[in-house]
Amino acid sequence: MNSIKSVPARVLSRRPGHSLEAEREQFDKTQAISISKAINTQEAPVKEKHARRIILGTHHEKGAFTFWSYAIGLPLPSSSILSWKFCHVLHKVLRDGHPNVLHDCQRHRSNIREIGDLWGHLHDRYGQLVNVYTKLLLTKISFHLKHPQFPAGLEVTDEVLEKTAGTDVNNIFQLTVEMFDYMDCELRLSESVFRQLNTAIAVSQMSSGQCRLAPLIQVIQDCSHLYHYTVKLMFKLHACLPADTLQGHRDRFHEQFHSLRNFFRRASDMLYFKRLIQIPRLPEGPPNFLRASALAEHIKPVVVIPEEAPEDEEPENLIEISTGPPAEEPAVVADLFEQTFGPPNGSLKDDRDVQIETLKREVETLRAELEKIRLEAQRYVSQLKGQVNALEAELEEQRKQKQKALVDNEQLRHELAQLQAAQREGERSQGLREEAEKKASAIEARYHKLKEKHSELIGTHAELLRKNADTAKQLTVTQQSQEEVARVKEQLVFQMEQVKRESEVKLEEQSDLLEKLKKELEAKAGELARAQEALTRTEQSGSELSSRLDTLSAEKAALSSEVQRREAELLAAQGLVREKEAALSSERQRSSQESAELRGQLAGKESQEQELRRRLLDQQFEVLRSTAAEAERILQDAVAKLDDPLHLRCTSSPDYLVSRAQAALDAMSALEKGHAQYLVSRSDASALVAALTQFSYLAADTIVNGGATSHLAPTDPADRLVDTCRECGARALELMGQLQEQQTLHQARPSLPSHSHRRPRNQDAHPLSARPRAPCAPPGRGPPGSPTAPLACLAPWGGVARTCVPGAPSPAPEERASSWGPRKLPHPRRSGPSPGSERSKRTSSSALPLALPCWKSQVSNKVHLDCCQRGRAWAVHFSGAGTRDTGSGTA
Repeated sequence: MNSIKSVPARVLSRRPGHSLEAEREQFDKTQAISISKAINTQEAPVKEKHARRIILGTHHEKGAFTFWSYAIGLPLPSSSILSWKFCHVLHKVLRDGHPNVLHDCQRHRSNIREIGDLWGHLHDRYGQLVNVYTKLLLTKISFHLKHPQFPAGLEVTDEVLEKTAGTDVNNIFQLTVEMFDYMDCELRLSESVFRQLNTAIAVSQMSSGQCRLAPLIQVIQDCSHLYHYTVKLMFKLHACLPADTLQGHRDRFHEQFHSLRNFFRRASDMLYFKRLIQIPRLPEGPPNFLRASALAEHIKPVVVIPEEAPEDEEPENLIEISTGPPAEEPAVVADLFEQTFGPPNGSLKDDRDVQIETLKREVETLRAELEKIRLEAQRYVSQLKGQVNALEAELEEQRKQKQKALVDNEQLRHELAQLQAAQREGERSQGLREEAEKKASAIEARYHKLKEKHSELIGTHAELLRKNADTAKQLTVTQQSQEEVARVKEQLVFQMEQVKRESEVKLEEQSDLLEKLKKELEAKAGELARAQEALTRTEQSGSELSSRLDTLSAEKAALSSEVQRREAELLAAQGLVREKEAALSSERQRSSQESAELRGQLAGKESQEQELRRRLLDQQFEVLRSTAAEAERILQDAVAKLDDPLHLRCTSSPDYLVSRAQAALDAMSALEKGHAQYLVSRSDASALVAALTQFSYLAADTIVNGGATSHLAPTDPADRLVDTCRECGARALELMGQLQEQQTLHQARPSLPSHSHRRPRNQDAHPLSARPRAPCAPPGRGPPGSPTAPLACLAPWGGVARTCVPGAPSPAPEERASSWGPRKLPHPRRSGPSPGSERSKRTSSSALPLALPCWKSQVSNKVHLDCCQRGRAWAVHFSGAGTRDTGSGTA
């Protein structure tokens, strides 16, 4: 029996399975048809079934890629109605589509904005609506992207709303403002639509009016949720903020409330909305946010979409070729295949042929059913048309009767008016009056009868209008079913032709494959003949090789014995090598364990050493901080003594003050060295602590002695000396504060600055002690280039000078001491700048290193008082004021 070991790959590849590409093509085709039928230039509302298919398509592909790929190609700038219906479909897709639709629409914001801007600049009725609608869509996309907790349908629970708002008042305030903007866009669209409608006619029953009103269903759904959320947020805001702050929010809410209530009222009065949506009713007045209990009275408005009658959906593919089992090749190809390679092991008839025949029978049955449905639809349409014609005739007759009744009513009214005029003139004759009264009563009774007939005609007319609307709806459904039947028929014909073409193509391919297999069989036969000839030649050479093989066998036996001996030696050597390797591996393992233990111990020691070093640094810094704090208290006590009234009677000599200032300067040099050493090595703060202790003591002593020395000096120099002491104390306290903090320790600068210190008013920058002094000489006989006036030598603070008299000796130390005796004070506290005065504030900016050299330069100049023998006059020069005053007094 003929058989083949393996089927060629090309044959297997020709048997199609479940094709994803076919499904994708069918999906794209369905979406394209739905989009083209939903978004067109006809002035009619978008059909619900087409929009539903587009929404289901977004859920199928988890996005709106296909929708936008077709929507971009629509000629939106050419038709305003097309743009309006595009916005309507996009609004429905955003609300009910897949959540990823929002991100896909975000990528096409520019397209939406361009369409709105284009129609906003044109004077077109639908164009103005498109401009408002695009702004609403852009606002909706931005809001939901910023707040992903709110789905595009705006349906969230109160718990989600509370979680989104949070507890931060700013977030609640901002969210409320954004919802107000959202509501403004919705209400602006509804107002624009109603502004274009003609309220004088029943515009909601016309296709043009329904085309404008259809998008307001989504607007009503959005507004109901937004109203509820804004009420919740407003009560939450009023619980956190005062009422005056939220006055603008309340005014804006009241305006939106009245607009929304008016919108709901007008929409609920229209017949178009009554059968499509149940619109909630808002209360008569807005909620009172100033009363917290009013929240319990708030009722959430609920929009109800009634269940629609199931529309005749367009049938899906009745012949699903790609989802069935794998089809086999046609019968002709199978016969050729069997003739060449033999029959297969399975059944003689291919399953593909059986399926095709079954599908053909189903197609014929469906054709008969479709024809039957078409005939029934035509009969039903003809019946409906007859009913419509009868109803229209009846309606026309009722309209004529109504018109006749109105004419009769008008005539009766005219007669009644005439009779009433005649009644007023009835004084002429009593008989005429009675006759007129009888006629009037008869006419009035006739009027009431006509009025009742008129009411009955109005009810009949309304009933006929409702019947006409139902009949029109049934006619529309019938026409849609006819269209669907025709479309199904076209699809079936197209699918049959496609199956026929595929069968023809596969038949041609199998024919080509059969020709190729025949050529390959002929080539194999030639190869077989050549192989037989080669076999004959091989048998002849085989006898020659057998003799040679015997010789080689003997040599192989000798070599085998040698190989066995060598293998035994090799095994012995391998055993020895394995023993050495085992010993070496054990030694390596032991060494690695010891190395790991040593590394662990070393790491522990390092961590312990780091901990000890850290503790040492902390202890050293704590000692330094404690010392700086104690030094700060010492300096604060010294500065406080400057203002202590009990210290006013304490005095000190300038020489002693200079000596203490010099000692403080030396201590400051030691402090600078100790600070530098501590910055280099934080583990040893002994030098800095010792220098800091000595410096604080000497600086405090210098400040106290400076205050005591100022008690013996004149007022202005004494004030300057006290200000300098305060300045020195402030800068020293600032230095102590910097030494107590790790962050400011590097910024502490105890060294002397290189620039000159701030000097008192009108005083030279160089200290007077550094200037060369001219000896006292008689007037007019001084050194060359000196002025003829008496030489003025500054006193310790640069403000007091003496007049040198010819031949007058320098005062003795005891005379100087007597001239520095206590002064009579006008007040327990000297009249001068207080610690908080402007001068004190100005002088508090200099540092201690600036103050100490100033002291040295001022105090080092001795106080010389020249007592004139006859005048005992004092020459006093105040350099700060720029003038010189001369006075006389007794020693």
